[in-house]
Amino acid sequence: MLPVRRALISVSDKRGLGEFAAGLARLGVEIVSTGGTAKFLAGEGIEVVPVSRVTGFPEILGGRVKTLHPKIHGGILANRHRSADAAELSQHGITPIDLVVVNLYPFRETAAQGAKFAAVIESIDIGGPCMVRAAAKNFQSVAAVVDPEDYPQVLTALEKTGEVPESLRRKLAVKAFRHTQGYDAAISEWLERGSDPQAADGGEAGPRFPRHLYLDLERDLEPRYGENPHQPAAVYRTRGGPGVLGGLEQLQGKELSFNNLLDADAARRLVALFAEPTVVIVKHNNPCGVGRGADPAEAFERALATDPVSAFGSVVALNRPADGALAERMAELFVEVVVAPAVTAEARAVFAAKPNLRLLACPPYRPHPWGIELRGIAGGYLAQVPDGEPDDPAAWTCPTTRPPGDEERRALAFAWDVARYVKSNAIVLATGDQTVGVGAGQMSRVDSCRIAVDKALLPTAGAVAASDAFFPFRDGLDVLAAAGVTAVVQPGGSKRDDEVIAAADEHGMAMLFTGVRHFRH
Repeated sequence: MLPVRRALISVSDKRGLGEFAAGLARLGVEIVSTGGTAKFLAGEGIEVVPVSRVTGFPEILGGRVKTLHPKIHGGILANRHRSADAAELSQHGITPIDLVVVNLYPFRETAAQGAKFAAVIESIDIGGPCMVRAAAKNFQSVAAVVDPEDYPQVLTALEKTGEVPESLRRKLAVKAFRHTQGYDAAISEWLERGSDPQAADGGEAGPRFPRHLYLDLERDLEPRYGENPHQPAAVYRTRGGPGVLGGLEQLQGKELSFNNLLDADAARRLVALFAEPTVVIVKHNNPCGVGRGADPAEAFERALATDPVSAFGSVVALNRPADGALAERMAELFVEVVVAPAVTAEARAVFAAKPNLRLLACPPYRPHPWGIELRGIAGGYLAQVPDGEPDDPAAWTCPTTRPPGDEERRALAFAWDVARYVKSNAIVLATGDQTVGVGAGQMSRVDSCRIAVDKALLPTAGAVAASDAFFPFRDGLDVLAAAGVTAVVQPGGSKRDDEVIAAADEHGMAMLFTGVRHFRH
């Protein structure tokens, strides 16, 4: 039996602390605390023993040193099962500490806010990690609590038996070591990326890709399976970040599948490229229809018209709140997932008639300025900067005799944005406000041209085309011209650019070179 008689509490995150500490006090637990936490608890009417009274030494160096003392760490680290430890505590007048409730200074949040160098340095906790690690090391005798979410189960255990069972202490210790591990990694990455103490803003940025990259991930959910039923799967979120898909809120529907999340991510990223009300329909990680209009309902009609057959069982993303008019129109189509920044009450009432529909509220996608995308390969990971920033059509050049007209330019910019999220080799046919045909994931670019034309249900005559990479031969231009395509946007840079430009001139097509490629594998 290891009853909890004394607790040390020193937290930055004070969520749920008042209720938890009050529960400890009701159970007769003596509470030792520091600085701001002690003031908070006193304000809640909870009796607190200041840590300086325990150590016999005041907090010094602006609070940098307050718990680094044998009266604290001896009380935490003493093994309750060793008589020699008990004798030493008695000899030195040290009272055991049975419960350590500590979470750390908000280093990640301070650094992410762009705080000055000195402020970020001061947000590096020293005493906190020491106490957490000491308590976690001695979990056979002490409970270490770093997460306010664990307060209820700890308090419940104490109310039932007066102690925290070893099985729970072990779980809390694991979480505690993960907590300090991630904290130290965040500090080392911040320092490695560059921080000049003489510069007001922290100095020049360091390397985009640090020598050591630490992934601090926490399991968020477990789908029934991965891409296929025989593959077990899990979904992890980045600790300290906003959450999966920017912090999704599932408003209704069945549990999300592995493939749902892949498609929702692709759709959310693509729809964020557009300023006008836009709807993206994704199937198997490729857009099968994109439309924009005066409102979401009109945008959806245009997106659906591209390929209504492929839209069956799709994921639909919007860059505007889903409203009742959109929901009414979508009621006729079987959709797996709807992703929107918000959903009106009218829309939720309509969607409720489809209880299996997964309805997600997600903030708009914005690439993080220091973001890194990882893709697992055997034995390691590939890392790259996200391809998330919109391109500038004003920087494009025209190599053909005929330049595109204003409407063609608008359509080319639209098609180009869509092509960025089509699996390479990618060809997108479009008008100013909707896709006409999509050719995705082919081994040769001319085949993607043929598929885009063959799949088109809308007229291709007068449409424009976007190619995610250069045309290696003129054959792709010939296929598009035969379908009535009037203008093309592509990166340029092929050894046969002259041949391709000549083909465009021969067909009276306008062409723009972007100078930027958007492969997506």
